[in-house]
Amino acid sequence: MGKRLFIAEKPSVAQEFAKALHEDFSRQNGYQESENTVVTWCVGHLVTMSYPDAYDPELAKWRFETLPFLPEKYKYEIIPNVKAQFNIVKGLLCRSDVDTIYICTDSGREGEYIYRLVDMMAEVPAEKVRKRVWIDSQTEEEIKRGIDTAKTWDAYDNLSEAAFLRAKEDYLMGINFSRALSIKYGYNVRKFLNLDKMGAISVGRVMTCVLGMVVRREREIREFKETPFYRVVLKAEPGIEAEFRAVEGSRYYNTPFMYKENGFKERKTAEELIESLKGKQAVVESFEKKEEKKNPPLLYNLAEAQNDCSRLFKISPDETLKIIQELYEKKLVTYPRTDARVLSTAVSKEIAKNISGLKAFGPLSGYACEILEGKRYMGLAKTRYVDDKKITDHYAIIPTGQGIGGLDKMGSLSQKVYELIARRFLSIFYPPAVYSKDSIVLKAGDEKFFASFKALKDEGYFKVAKPPKKTGATKQDENDEERKKDDETADAEISTELLDSINKIKKGDILNIQSTEIKEGKTSPPKRYTSGSLILTMENAGQVIEDEELRAQIKGSGIGTSATRAEILNKLVNIKYLNLNKKTQIFSPTMLGEIIHEVVTGSISSLLRADLTASWEKGLTQVAEGQITGKEYMEKLESYVTRMTEKVKNSNIGPALNQAFMSVERNYK
Repeated sequence: MGKRLFIAEKPSVAQEFAKALHEDFSRQNGYQESENTVVTWCVGHLVTMSYPDAYDPELAKWRFETLPFLPEKYKYEIIPNVKAQFNIVKGLLCRSDVDTIYICTDSGREGEYIYRLVDMMAEVPAEKVRKRVWIDSQTEEEIKRGIDTAKTWDAYDNLSEAAFLRAKEDYLMGINFSRALSIKYGYNVRKFLNLDKMGAISVGRVMTCVLGMVVRREREIREFKETPFYRVVLKAEPGIEAEFRAVEGSRYYNTPFMYKENGFKERKTAEELIESLKGKQAVVESFEKKEEKKNPPLLYNLAEAQNDCSRLFKISPDETLKIIQELYEKKLVTYPRTDARVLSTAVSKEIAKNISGLKAFGPLSGYACEILEGKRYMGLAKTRYVDDKKITDHYAIIPTGQGIGGLDKMGSLSQKVYELIARRFLSIFYPPAVYSKDSIVLKAGDEKFFASFKALKDEGYFKVAKPPKKTGATKQDENDEERKKDDETADAEISTELLDSINKIKKGDILNIQSTEIKEGKTSPPKRYTSGSLILTMENAGQVIEDEELRAQIKGSGIGTSATRAEILNKLVNIKYLNLNKKTQIFSPTMLGEIIHEVVTGSISSLLRADLTASWEKGLTQVAEGQITGKEYMEKLESYVTRMTEKVKNSNIGPALNQAFMSVERNYK
């Protein structure tokens, strides 16, 4: 019988597989070997797509005559700085005594692509058996389960095809559109910016769409005109603060005096209302009492974790991914690059193991014990936190319950991120938080005033869900808090003592008016994207798509993937199209970014549309699920690239660009 070869994506992962196999391995150059098994690794990507000049040296020159560039057969090459490891891997894959290959690259589209490229370039003999190991964590139990249940690699052929198509799509759009726009309008940009030289106009399927989002938001903020409005607030015993609303029956209902239902356009009109209330009493017209429950949120996927870490710890999505990836490699959490926020039925049946391991994690030990002792995990499979239909590759990010001892050796930020994930996980085993919520309508004269009060009656899951403290409050945080305070629709959260006093009031009671006052408010501009909110917007592309039918069609398909979004944001910053304030994690466009936005708007405006970008991602998902063929997808892709490239070649927006550029420049002086 021949040997088994296990090939992982990274050396550290290969080491975990070697440990889990419990064999007597000896270390070799680029691999480990025992009597029956060989374990080796890639170092991320070993193979990449060749640039056009590999097809023909003449294609190194950027000319319209060679566009669109659509290879009949794509060329690939070994990445030079990892060639030595590729040769080691190739030698092992093709060794005559190796008959079974276990593919252990990351369980996802990108991991599939990494191995398939290596297999193709190494020309591995077809007769070798190839099995795909698909795991959700790097614990020994999960690794062994993945090996025992490994399917033959052809079970993942559709996923592989989607991976190759994604790479070809990014390649074709990047090569053709960047070259076409640089040839046609690069001079206009360089001349306007007064540069001796500049890089290519860089565009892409996802990055240009994201640039468009940030530029549009910035322009909404610039065009925003602050509007003051005036609210009238009545204070009555025993501590009620109610605000006027121009509801049906009010003399101000549907009149031009109102900016909105509870805000006057002019202070003078608000003063007139106050004057009319002098000597009046307030009658309790209605009093509604009810309870409101707030359920624990769904578990973390990568985008939700990146958003919360951006908000709480002011770290970038890329840094969040690195931290969670490290936690994964230390066996502390499950696979990070997931879009799912629920668990699988199979995992839910074994969840007590994950909870039990958290007894060793000091900050949450008591909660883990409480859950286990009360057997609160029983029946989890019947809750909204378990749904096999909402899982594609991986379930949500949760603690494995293992490796807790290693946390002490990690940085404080890593420990905080781990605690955040663990708290979210444990919170689903607690009941909802319960609020008492009272709503009162007072009538003074002919006008009505409304008040609502909310008090926390039972903390429920809040008991465990309190996150680690924010690191360093910023001006932006302060502004956000002020906005919350000034939000006239927010319920006033009060003490249970005051609520008890208010609850003694009955319909028909007459209350003394203690005071009336005017509170001036101002409309707020849209908020700039933070790194976290931008990641969430990319994930939920439907939020920025107006067409309802299309929104339904692409439901579940975002802009980019959980594995690539952080990298895309980094690229936009690195090529100086976007600025990122590292302290606040707020994005804003650069002047260059806005200028490139103008070029794309006038030439390939569809690249800026979220619906188009998300529909391409939806297509890749359909290929992976076998709903459409790779050939169908490729025909659509090549047709689009050809049409858009020809459109750029035949466009003539040069004269209009200077005007657009000057308009952009005015905002940066």
